[in-house]
Amino acid sequence: MSRFDILDNLVEDGNGYLCTSQVLANGVSKPTLADYVSKRNMERVAHGVYLAEDAWPDELYQLYLSNSRIIFSHETALYLHGLMEREPKRVNVTVKAGYNASHLRNKGICVYQVKDDVYELGVTEIQTNLGNKVRAYDMERTICDILRYKDSVDVQIFQYAMKEYMASDQKNLNHLMDYAKRFHIEDAMRTYTEVML
Repeated sequence: MSRFDILDNLVEDGNGYLCTSQVLANGVSKPTLADYVSKRNMERVAHGVYLAEDAWPDELYQLYLSNSRIIFSHETALYLHGLMEREPKRVNVTVKAGYNASHLRNKGICVYQVKDDVYELGVTEIQTNLGNKVRAYDMERTICDILRYKDSVDVQIFQYAMKEYMASDQKNLNHLMDYAKRFHIEDAMRTYTEVML
């Protein structure tokens, strides 16, 4: 198998995307990658991330590929879980406290920073609407986050998310209350869920 065949397979497996890190992990050099990108008319969409000319750009996936420490959260996670009526105006991500996120904020991304002990709580893999896998918080963690930041979230978004979550056959109320306890919002969460049940 030639070097270009290896890269063709990576692009196919990556839904049109190719990352420098994958290329190097498969024993292909950077000069070969540069030659491949040029000959295949690939577009550089982020540092170390290339997109095939016939592939659909996926903004969330591109952001994730170039920032592996982000976790999609809040309204963006609601949207990914189908708990929001329309795409959010801004992308919302969560990172560990201390992470320098100025490059993300400069792109207009809403960044939340949390302590290490809750950063990974409720992380799951989910597909974007274009079928690419990204890391986001599960429905229960997202509902908790929305309740924690309720003052900065549109009341209609919150109400719709709660209604859709409570109607979902994927919901896990035990997880929801466990997370609520971790975030010290157990009483408020119990009030909302009892009204909805």
